[in-house]
Amino acid sequence: MELDRRLLLAHCTAHALSIVAGLLVVVPMALNGSAFKGRCALFSTGYWRTETRTEITGQPGDVSHLVIQQWGPPAACQFATFVGIFTVLYGAAQGWRCLFYLHGRHDDTLFSSFLTVLLSVCVLFLSGGASVILSLGLVSWCDTVTDDNTRPHSCAESQTVPLYLDVNTSSFYTDLNLAQVSLWCVTMLWLIQSILAFLRLYHSHSQHMSGPCRPREKEMLLGHSPSESRSPSPPHPAATPTLLV
Repeated sequence: MELDRRLLLAHCTAHALSIVAGLLVVVPMALNGSAFKGRCALFSTGYWRTETRTEITGQPGDVSHLVIQQWGPPAACQFATFVGIFTVLYGAAQGWRCLFYLHGRHDDTLFSSFLTVLLSVCVLFLSGGASVILSLGLVSWCDTVTDDNTRPHSCAESQTVPLYLDVNTSSFYTDLNLAQVSLWCVTMLWLIQSILAFLRLYHSHSQHMSGPCRPREKEMLLGHSPSESRSPSPPHPAATPTLLV
């Protein structure tokens, strides 16, 4: 297929940005999972309790600490991580293909362009679902940490407040919020990739349909029809002599 450099360059840029955005999803989620010892903070339920315990601080007095009733489902965190990993791997593979096509000055076939559109649309819905799950899960965790906004600190400030859990909560909001923003960026990039893939499919279809018609259009512009150019011209009848009286 004839190459459209503008579409291909735009697609290469989208793939490069998707690699960066995917890494900004995977790395914070991995750091949060390591800090929480493999537990998922999304959709976790708990409550605050105030009691006098010297075991918590080592000093007598009233201490407020967070009690986790149930940690969130691991699939909620794993789904977002999976979308990020797939985006990085797919962006790297497709970015290499784009560079190969730019060097070879050709584009995908019609069938390959159709598969690219189908895959982009499917992953668009997956990344959108993962973004919604991550956002709702973070809101649920923030409600638990702030006791439905009744605590004197916000969700962002809660990572600097001792929660007295058996996990490291010193950067949970930074990690999860960065992963949330990056995952929404991944969703937007998948939307852009779906549009660009459809435009490349339309371009390939146009090239495929207009290819056989070009010789015929050239002959029509020259004033000759294909049938006339193929069939030999009929012989001229011989002139009959006339008798002069």
